[in-house]
Parts: sequence; C-alpha cells; structure tokens
Amino acid sequence: MIIGVLNQKGGVGKTTIAVNLAAMLASSGQRVLLVDADPQGSALAWSSARDADPLFPVIGMAKPTLHRDLPEIARDYDAVVIDGAPRVNELGRAAILASDTILIPVQPSPYDVWAAAETVQLIREARQYKPTLKAAFVINRKIAKTAIGRDVAQALSQFEEFPVLSAALCQRVIYAESAGQGLAVSEVDAKGEAAREIAALVREVTSIKERKAA
Repeated sequence: MIIGVLNQKGGVGKTTIAVNLAAMLASSGQRVLLVDADPQGSALAWSSARDADPLFPVIGMAKPTLHRDLPEIARDYDAVVIDGAPRVNELGRAAILASDTILIPVQPSPYDVWAAAETVQLIREARQYKPTLKAAFVINRKIAKTAIGRDVAQALSQFEEFPVLSAALCQRVIYAESAGQGLAVSEVDAKGEAAREIAALVREVTSIKERKAA
C-alpha cells in the first residue's frame, strides 16, 4: 500500500498528516517507509529533530522519476507514505503515479477549496494511466464546535468522485509541539484526542484499500 499525501497548495498540513499516519501504521506492527518528495524536506527535518529511536526510515526522493524508482523500494515494506510537494506539477504527477491512494488535505478555508481543483485535475489525468487510483479529501485543522468543517465538506462535494473522509483533524497545539521534537502525537499522548483522530484516519484509509481489493 502506497499512500500519497498531496495538495498543490502549500501550508495545508501534508507533513503533519504524513508523519502521524506513518507512525500510527508503524505502531500497529507494519513495516513502514516515509518518503519525503518535497524539495523543502519537511519530513526529513522532522526525522532529524528526533532524539528517540526511529519508528520507521525516512528517505528523500524529490524527483520526477519517483513513480519509476519507488516500486522496487516499496517491496520491502507493508506501507509507504509519501509526503508530496506543493506547487511543483512534475513532482506532483510523479508522486500521484507512484501512489495507490491519494489523501488531499484541505483546511476549512475557501482558498483551500479553490486550490483543490488543481490537485483534482492532476489526479484525473493520472487516472487515464492508472484507473485503479483512489483519492479522498481529509479536512485538516478543523475548528471544533463550529460549522466550518461541515461547510468545507459541502463545498468539496463539487468534486463528486472524491469523497471527504469522516475522519478529520482538528486544530490542536499538540500537532505542532510534537513535530518540533520529531515525535508523533501518539507518542506524546497515546490516549489523547489527536491520537484518536489519527487512528480514525488510519482505519478509514485502510477501508479504502479494502474496498479497492474487493
């Protein structure tokens, strides 16, 4: 299973979702690889900030041949998570073609909804070559006890073939604080709300894979 976390808009929380998704998969006993396909190297920086033993390897592959190079490496792992690049179509296309499932993080903002159209178009183009490719939106930095998360989900319904996952990540300080230490939220507070959000996301992403297999 190769999961790409991608959005052509920067600052939507791709790395936060990618590292925490990888950590939760690793905690379930899976062999996980995190691929940093962003020239900014945010996932590699997260790994470098870590003092504890690594939960999984992190490698940099910000290159347009990613879709050709990754399959051989991925054979040694149960799950691969790709932290994709923003605003770089060539790298974005390579990451999409390398993936089995794409998660598109979207913040509850009209700017993010408008920007999502570009990522959607790239995925639609990729499906001409890879018709089995799955994709879904993930609402990130949702503000608890407000209707704004529901509103953005309604706005995203214009992209009919791209579901909005029910597992959303709320605006929580722990996501930033844990990242600064090179940790996942599940390591900082395994029973906290953030860890439960990531666990729910893993369950839903796994169900996408199972529907695909069926």
